[in-house]
Amino acid sequence: MKNYYKNYVDGDWIDGGSGVISVDNPANGEHLADQACADFNDIDKAVKAAKRVHKEGLLTAMRPVERGRMVKKMGEFLLQNAPMISKELTLEAGKPLWESEIEVRGAARYFEYYGNQAETIEGKSIPLGENYYDFTAYEPYGVSAQIIPWNFPFEMTSRSLSAGLTTGNSCVVKTAENDPITQYWFAKAAEYAGFPAGSVNLLCGLGKEAGVALSSHPEVNQIVFTGSVATGSAIAGEAAKNIVPCTLELGGKSAAIVYDDADLDNLLNSLRWGIFYNAGQVCSAMSRIIVPKKLHDEISERAGELAKSLSVGPGSERKEFGNNMGSLISELQRDRALALCQKAQSEGASTVTGGHKLNRPGWFLEPTIFNNVTPDMEIAQTEVFGPVLSIIPYETDEQALDIANGTDYGLVSGVFTKDLDRAMVSAQKMRAGQVFINEWFAGGVETPFGGYGKSGYGREKGREALWNYIQTENIAIRLGKGAGGEA
Repeated sequence: MKNYYKNYVDGDWIDGGSGVISVDNPANGEHLADQACADFNDIDKAVKAAKRVHKEGLLTAMRPVERGRMVKKMGEFLLQNAPMISKELTLEAGKPLWESEIEVRGAARYFEYYGNQAETIEGKSIPLGENYYDFTAYEPYGVSAQIIPWNFPFEMTSRSLSAGLTTGNSCVVKTAENDPITQYWFAKAAEYAGFPAGSVNLLCGLGKEAGVALSSHPEVNQIVFTGSVATGSAIAGEAAKNIVPCTLELGGKSAAIVYDDADLDNLLNSLRWGIFYNAGQVCSAMSRIIVPKKLHDEISERAGELAKSLSVGPGSERKEFGNNMGSLISELQRDRALALCQKAQSEGASTVTGGHKLNRPGWFLEPTIFNNVTPDMEIAQTEVFGPVLSIIPYETDEQALDIANGTDYGLVSGVFTKDLDRAMVSAQKMRAGQVFINEWFAGGVETPFGGYGKSGYGREKGREALWNYIQTENIAIRLGKGAGGEA
């Protein structure tokens, strides 16, 4: 790890016009490195570099298969350097090392998957009758602006950057402020793969300055954002002024309905991943489970035992897969989650376990389980973004579905039952972009992901995501002597 990281613009490493950002280790609060902080002028330079690449056709002039091979080569580079990247990601983001390793491998997978898709993006012929030939072509928007969150900084960058490059867009990426260090590797990967200077630009800056400058820039043609509802709404407003399409993946308050025939051992395994992976800092976290009243106490007890079994501490010391958890990203995030726990207690939720910060350096929160939660409590309506589970009892299937759909969000949901008919009926009635049945986080790079309601719009992941990065051009040809003439 270096002491100072610069921004990457038009093939060069540059300082930031707004000075530096201190990158700290969430596991102990100590300073790790300094990161150049971009200002408006830095963003403008990056956007103009990306626009030049687009206007000159440096990505679109090549055969798609060649561009796809370059995208895949970026993923290969990341895999080659995965051990080092994973260690750096753990230090800056607070994750257990094994979680960082999963994230880096997942990031490389995006480049492999989308690289293979490059030559399959094809138009179609449309019959218009005699003397006409009509077809469609897919074209990149041009400059893709991508604003990355801090919870999965490496994987989320890969998700949008790989799709953007595959479709022939040049990309400007604003990295997360809390953990921007590993973004360095994407610049190195782009150089390794042979992308022209200006195709990939990576800058770190404050949201209120660099983020606003990027989302409102008149030469940006498409925006991808993952983050809070408030920021997503602001970005959509800025984009609307320039008539720029957005893909927004925002918050979630996702629920799993547990029916009375569910395999509880399987439920607990999903719970381990669903709410304690990445210390619960996951948009699609399994933050609510809706359980039959008769199973409420049993599930509460077993969930509490699971939470208590987790070893919580520095991610660098938790190298192997197991029942362990790292820190939250910052003191601010930890204290926000803690305040929501305290509010839940004041509103009458029962604490099964947790609800306190750890008495040690770093930004740690105990794995927390609340039961006897009612749907109107703030803990049942507000995204915590921490290792906090709410257990809500129900009496009828209809009530369970009402509770599951009873928030402003609709990112993911889940159903646990042995009855396939019951599962499918529930899935049809759930207002969510993705429904997991009998396994939380089922799916992969290949499966579309995005929300309903205030969880956003547009889709990432899967082949469907590519349509967010391209626009359709229709070409209609009159054969013969011209319009109105005879062939």
